[in-house]
Amino acid sequence: MYWVVEKSVGGLARAMAVAGGASLLLVIALTCISVIGRALDVIGLQGIPGDIELVEFGIGFAVFSALPYAQYARAHARVDMLQRVFGDHLNRLLDLIGDLLMAAFTVLVAWRLYLGMLEKDAYGETSFILQIPVVWGYRAAMVACAIGVIVALFCVLRSARALIGKEA
Repeated sequence: MYWVVEKSVGGLARAMAVAGGASLLLVIALTCISVIGRALDVIGLQGIPGDIELVEFGIGFAVFSALPYAQYARAHARVDMLQRVFGDHLNRLLDLIGDLLMAAFTVLVAWRLYLGMLEKDAYGETSFILQIPVVWGYRAAMVACAIGVIVALFCVLRSARALIGKEA
């Protein structure tokens, strides 16, 4: 059962990372097209109206989309100066503590993001130029953050299993 969960959570984390990467590629293309359009203003082209707003939405989504995979792959910044000195058991305990802290932080971020999403929805706030409802960006980030919570909780399970001697 554990291996099915691990494969599913890993696939979910990778899918979010791919979605975030696609978002970044779209932001890059949008920015390039807009800059080229502004540079060629003399021949009648122009930049994309509201490009800054679209970049804000895209980058926000990309950041939240990268976090689950970084957690799953243990790719967050860590200090490993004393890892060899501590031994396997203490290192596994430290991994579990780190994963517990990351899970708590991820739940906190998801909770605050959810409250912010409800507020933006209640007030009907829109972006300045394109009049896009700001809640859409919050909803997209909330999906990625919810997946981040699932991944973080799985990582706690994975570290706990490693600590008690089951394969990680």
